[in-house]
Amino acid sequence: SNPFEVKVNRQKFDILGRKTKNDVGLPGVSRSKAIKKRNQTLLKEYKEREKTNVFKDKRFGEYNTKITPEEKMIRRFALERQQNYGKKNIYNLNEDEELTHFGQSLAEIEKLNDIVDSDSDTEERGTLSAELTAAHFGGGGGLLRKKVSSEQQDEEEKPKSRKELIEEMIAKSKQEKQERQTRRESALELTEKLDKDWKEIQTLIAHKTPKSERKDKEVEKPKPDEYDMIVRELGFEMKAKPSERLKTEEELAKEEQARLQRLEADRLRRMRGMDEQANKKRPSHMSADDLADGFILDKDDRHLLSYKDGKIDIENEEEKEEEEGEEEDDENEEESQEESASENEEDDAADSHSDLESDLESEEEAAGNKAEKKHKANEDESQNVEKSDPKREAAKSELPYTFAVPESYEAFKSLLAGRTIEEQLIILERIQKCNHPSLAVGNKAKLEKLFGFLLEYVGELATLDLPELRTIDKLVLPLYNLCQMFPEAASDSIKFILRDAAHDLEEVIEVKGRATYPGLDTLIYLKIVSLLFPTSDFWHPVVTPAFIYMSQLLTKCRIATLQDVIKGLFICCLFLEYVSLSRRFVPELVNFLLGVLHISLPKKQAQGYTVVHPFTPVGKNLELLLVCDEEDLKSWEKQNVPLSIVTRLKEASRTEINHTRLSCLALCFDLIKKCAALYESLPSFHEIMHPVRILLTQHVPVNEYPEKMQEWYHSALKELQDKVKQYTPLICEKKKPVPLKQYTPKIVKVLEFGRKQAGSKKEQERKQLIQRHKRELKGAIREIRKDNQYLARMQLSEIMERDSARKRKVKELLGSLATQEGEWKAMKRKKWKD
Repeated sequence: SNPFEVKVNRQKFDILGRKTKNDVGLPGVSRSKAIKKRNQTLLKEYKEREKTNVFKDKRFGEYNTKITPEEKMIRRFALERQQNYGKKNIYNLNEDEELTHFGQSLAEIEKLNDIVDSDSDTEERGTLSAELTAAHFGGGGGLLRKKVSSEQQDEEEKPKSRKELIEEMIAKSKQEKQERQTRRESALELTEKLDKDWKEIQTLIAHKTPKSERKDKEVEKPKPDEYDMIVRELGFEMKAKPSERLKTEEELAKEEQARLQRLEADRLRRMRGMDEQANKKRPSHMSADDLADGFILDKDDRHLLSYKDGKIDIENEEEKEEEEGEEEDDENEEESQEESASENEEDDAADSHSDLESDLESEEEAAGNKAEKKHKANEDESQNVEKSDPKREAAKSELPYTFAVPESYEAFKSLLAGRTIEEQLIILERIQKCNHPSLAVGNKAKLEKLFGFLLEYVGELATLDLPELRTIDKLVLPLYNLCQMFPEAASDSIKFILRDAAHDLEEVIEVKGRATYPGLDTLIYLKIVSLLFPTSDFWHPVVTPAFIYMSQLLTKCRIATLQDVIKGLFICCLFLEYVSLSRRFVPELVNFLLGVLHISLPKKQAQGYTVVHPFTPVGKNLELLLVCDEEDLKSWEKQNVPLSIVTRLKEASRTEINHTRLSCLALCFDLIKKCAALYESLPSFHEIMHPVRILLTQHVPVNEYPEKMQEWYHSALKELQDKVKQYTPLICEKKKPVPLKQYTPKIVKVLEFGRKQAGSKKEQERKQLIQRHKRELKGAIREIRKDNQYLARMQLSEIMERDSARKRKVKELLGSLATQEGEWKAMKRKKWKD
């Protein structure tokens, strides 16, 4: 559209915020209005962007409607005083404050009231009174006459002469001077009197005794405070001293090996009968003519001081001396023999005073003397050996300090044969120390074999007719140490043993259909597994197979004898030990305890519970733990069931067997109590222990048992009944049945292209808001772009105006310079003409 054809309806008055219907959408009007609006707002802000002369009302509380006018004025006054405080000009003398000089007011000093003669030597010399200055420098005595006449108008009507006035003034000044002097003297007298009085009073105030009395009386010192004493004690305490670094495992192994080798060398020397005193160096014989030409300082005997834990380390010096003594043993023997021979030769030479004998005779005599000396030496040695026989025997009976790792099990067994358990532990410890893996390359493989030998030795001790369980208990410690050093080899060895035991069990079941409990060695191996390896892991390469093997023993091994019951209870104890931390549920354990209670009841008793394999409801082995003898019941006392009793039951009497049965039943009650405490947090605890509870409450003949047995029974039953049901059984949540999928077609209404589909009211409002937001966003972006373009035009116009003004000024300057140059040339040309 042509902008000249656009009709514009102009308003007489511009009202802010009012929109007219006529000018909406018209290009000329809208553009002019937008430019006008930007000139009023954006251009104004752009021009005032760097100006600071804007009026801002910063009065306190001006726009605060919560403060009353009185409070507002009070706070304003307080703020004004705070702002003016401390900002006074020190050179402004027109203020109300009184200025002083040396304690005297400047206003009084300016009056100059004191008139002092020039002859006076007082401190106020040089000051003049106001009357004197007015008389001498006031332009005559007119003022003085007026002043005196005004003062003495009543007394005298006649004015006085100048001379009289001056004399009167002099008399007054002398009188004032005399008064001042008298006042000064009186003040001095008063100060002296006050000083004397103060000295007398001061002693009373301070409570100080004179020096003469102080010497006689001893001054009591105040006792120090506890805090001061602690501070002083801390000052005198020993400060930390740097200690030696911690040695590595390899260094400690080397030191231990060297120590054992040194002790072994000492033992061998004592066993051979070599005396330490004989090995020491004897002082060699020196003749009077010896000039000591061959003297050589062999070694430096000085020792360096070393400290350990703040004390002198003497052990290191003794060890060094022992090592040096061992190295020089052989040399000392040879030197002692040579020295004895040389001494004898010198003695013979001194005794024979003839130097004229032939060389042959001297050689023969020397040979004879040597033979005699050798014979005497042999006799002396035989006598010394006879004397040192007890020492040699003690050295022979002493354990060697160094051992080599045995290559086979027979060698290992012969090494420990005939030794006490303490000696066996010492031998194993010394084998580990002398063959540490860090000392040599092949020591690791040797010690790994040692672990296998030790396991086999433990199994052999367990299979004896009288198993040495105490020895096995002591041998667990070296097994644990070797397992910590070589965990992989130890796990492989024990897995090999468990694998063989499991294969044997499976073969027996396949052949015979039933299996018996393993020997005592296998049970001990299962106990050792719990001591060497962690049993609380979810899965472990050694513990998990042992766990499975024990569960197979409780379910597949038949209970035929009392020994089987004892072995089964031992496996139950191992199960509780295995799951004490992980609290893993073991159904075989609960089933076996239920079966043990079942075989302690009579055959004909009614049953309200089910018995699972290996226990049967009928059979000849039902009453294995049933005791009917009243005497045995009365004489029974609670005692632990030792594992070694398995091998001794065949030789036991009937009473001992009955006591063992009762002890097994008491152990069963104890295990039931422990199971209840262990599995109380399980949701199905009551369902698991329900058969055991029924058997205890309905079928066990409690009254027939001894009092101690009844106590164990009641404690187990109480542990089962006191547990409150903490968990409700799981129930499926009730839901509406999910309908089956239908195959009816879903009809969707197709609208024309470009039209918006109808929906609910919320959806329509949401779509409207989205559309409005898009429209407002586009409009805001468009306005921002227009504002930027407008500011760019304004900046360009300013730049162009500055450039045009600069060009205009440059042209003016160049024109003025050109006119000046023309005028100068014209003036110069005129001078040349003249």
